[in-house]
Amino acid sequence: MPASYSDDPGQRRRGRHGAAHRRSDPRGRDPRGDGPAYPEGSSQDSGYRLEDGYEQLYRDADGPRSGYGSQWHERDSYRGHPPAGRPTSAQAERRRHHARFLSTPRNRLLLAVVAAVAVIALGSWQLVAARTGRDRLSGNGTQSVAGAKSPTAGPSAAHPSGGPSPSAASGATFSIDWVGDMTFGSPGAWPPDGTGSLLTAVPPADLHSDLTMGNLESALGDLPLSKCAPGDTECYAFEAPDSTAQMLKQEGFSAVNVANNHTLDAGTAGEANTNSVLQQAGLAYAGRPGQITYLERNGIKIALLGFAPWPYDADALDIPAAEALVKQAAQHAQVVIVMEHLGAEGDSAQHVTDSEEYYLGEDRGNSIAFTHGVIDAGADLVVGSGPHVLRGFQWYHGHLIAYSLGNFCGYDTLGLDSITSVSAILHVTLGAQGQFVSGSISPLRLVEPGTPEPDPTGAAITTINSLSQDDFGGNGAVQISAAGIIEPPSASDE
Repeated sequence: MPASYSDDPGQRRRGRHGAAHRRSDPRGRDPRGDGPAYPEGSSQDSGYRLEDGYEQLYRDADGPRSGYGSQWHERDSYRGHPPAGRPTSAQAERRRHHARFLSTPRNRLLLAVVAAVAVIALGSWQLVAARTGRDRLSGNGTQSVAGAKSPTAGPSAAHPSGGPSPSAASGATFSIDWVGDMTFGSPGAWPPDGTGSLLTAVPPADLHSDLTMGNLESALGDLPLSKCAPGDTECYAFEAPDSTAQMLKQEGFSAVNVANNHTLDAGTAGEANTNSVLQQAGLAYAGRPGQITYLERNGIKIALLGFAPWPYDADALDIPAAEALVKQAAQHAQVVIVMEHLGAEGDSAQHVTDSEEYYLGEDRGNSIAFTHGVIDAGADLVVGSGPHVLRGFQWYHGHLIAYSLGNFCGYDTLGLDSITSVSAILHVTLGAQGQFVSGSISPLRLVEPGTPEPDPTGAAITTINSLSQDDFGGNGAVQISAAGIIEPPSASDE
């Protein structure tokens, strides 16, 4: 089995800010990504709603409710007072009735008791409101969002204006797990015990953070695979059953990146089915053209974006457009996380270079130009996949870049040699303003038929440290301790 795989070869090239020679988009979209709005998170949409633990942007097809504004204005028009003048006979009679009521001691006592009860009730309500406010600021609210592993603010904390939630205290944090490429077989070659059987050796605690994510390197469904031409030995297509989405949810995943070269393995129908089953399982996803997905964890509003170097995904080759999308996300969220699928593939692709990378004739992007660009635009964390091998980690202006976590699982689909089988899970905790709080990795090794299991040798630690020093020594190289702890950035890395 080859160490890696690729889409159909093609020619497309772009410098960091230059023009492009693009392949056509099989869906007929403008290759710059200006396509129809996606209900699952297109930044072209006008609002958002809270669904299954994450906010999805949507378009209100009917526009504002007609009549509401005019009705409110009509009510306002009745707030004036009648002209001053001599009271009518009805008004005079009501005044005499009030005077007679208050003339008896018993009625006056009854009125005083009612007033006292009202004052006590108002004071109690204010006390409860104050305590509730303090609970929200401390992250101890009782409302929880589905899919979150810690208490979070509920729908009342979501703002249709898209602004960051004010409920997150400055000391609030949330935890993130990130894994690399995930495949689960192909039609007729699925795991006999279900796709969930591939992850049974992974300790549950390693995948149950506030926000566990990975790269979904596969279509979901049972539609005919249509990407590869007959006899093409350098093209690979993957498709896992619909139940895979629910399995990932049960294993602790909250979101997946769908921007990669397997988006259209089963055509546009397969892409649509993948979107649908992810939504049904309550899994957030990002990576479609123009898409921003918003989530909330522990009162912190988070924006997720995914990018890859293909026109049918949010395009990582168009760096200015990617930067613009990140800037848009940063205006509406406190923390912005970018998932990228970039770089050449295989054993020879472990090193990161500040230049365009190519694989089988395809432009696979400039990882350094892209990641530095999106951080300059407002991203707080960049996590990567694509090369099917581990790559180095780098600090850039105090923000962590994990260029590639290698392979996480692949049933009879991924190479398992001494390099491609070395993997890890990244654990990061970020603060309410996106600042790095702590981090670590859990070393893994893939074994036949492509399942991850803990690696007691810690090969991933040695590999990442070596690659980081080789590629970023003196320029933000990350250092990981023998226990797997990521050492915080130094002053020179800020």
